[in-house]
Amino acid sequence: MRNGVDGARRRGPAGLAGLLSDRPLARPRGWGGVAAMAVACGLTASLTLLPLARGGSGPPAAHSVVTGPGVGTGVQVRADTCQNPEASLTPSTEDGPAVAAIKERGKLVVGVDQNSFNWGYFNPESRELEGFDITLAKAIAKELLGSEDAIIYRTIPTNQRIAALDSGKVDLVVRTMTINCKRIQQVAFSTAYFQAGQQVLAAKDDETITGYDSSLAGKRVCTAEGSTAYEALETDSFGATFKDEGDGTKEDRDRFTVPNQLDCLARLQMGEVDAVVTDNALAAGQAAQDPAVELKGKPFTTEFYGVAAKLGNDDLVRRVNQVLVQYRQNGWQAAYDRWLKADLPGISGPPAPMYK
Repeated sequence: MRNGVDGARRRGPAGLAGLLSDRPLARPRGWGGVAAMAVACGLTASLTLLPLARGGSGPPAAHSVVTGPGVGTGVQVRADTCQNPEASLTPSTEDGPAVAAIKERGKLVVGVDQNSFNWGYFNPESRELEGFDITLAKAIAKELLGSEDAIIYRTIPTNQRIAALDSGKVDLVVRTMTINCKRIQQVAFSTAYFQAGQQVLAAKDDETITGYDSSLAGKRVCTAEGSTAYEALETDSFGATFKDEGDGTKEDRDRFTVPNQLDCLARLQMGEVDAVVTDNALAAGQAAQDPAVELKGKPFTTEFYGVAAKLGNDDLVRRVNQVLVQYRQNGWQAAYDRWLKADLPGISGPPAPMYK
């Protein structure tokens, strides 16, 4: 997994020196924790977990909406106006060609993050990938193949999530991926399993930045390439500099737009940027790692994370939705309490699913 390894190396102390621009640098903020995490991430690019066992589940019939507490209801989805993009296919336990191929292979291949604290990150103590998204990926593998260890993790940067699905490199992406109108034309999403929102992350001692507003005028803002945060800034940047404009060299292109969101935190700590715009769910984990940074203002969007599959793999999407029916009732809360509650409190439960 060359991209994951290169990204981790780039975040090490020596690699970061090569990233520094000719701008005067502020003092590094909280570098130790993230550096240690980045080095740890470099130790793994993908993990294969065994053994394999086949599994299954009972009815309901194919293409039927599963009913019960917290299951959700069907809605009409209009392609022309993109109403309710988070509406997905109804749950099913039937096997189609995509699920059959996974069962024949004996492993589920999942694209994940290894850099997002408490979502998908490499724990140097356990030497395993852990987090909220990893827990969900294991639940899907267990339902499809009978064992949560029947899984191959492939770490992918933010800007390669869709490409990894298109190429068949992964079966699913479980990586804090927001469902939106543009992406439902490119990948097939499950129902939503988490609600987040875009927010600004900046130094705690920077009182000039108050949130996603005019206080960003003249500020240097970092986002991950291919992220909804970048799209938001394209719509309204409030006068912030967020595009890589210069002589076209690779160093210049990478100044504000990075492959992995954690790279933005490193730039913020080293004084190369003034703020980061990202999902508050991810930013909360970064603030937990570095007490010198904090979330500014309030979330300015409402976004839903979904599990992504390749367009056309409807049977796999339906099976994932069946897993989520059970997971919302038995599994989601425990995962939230373990991984997210301390840094992202006040969430009473998962979003209710919507079906087409």
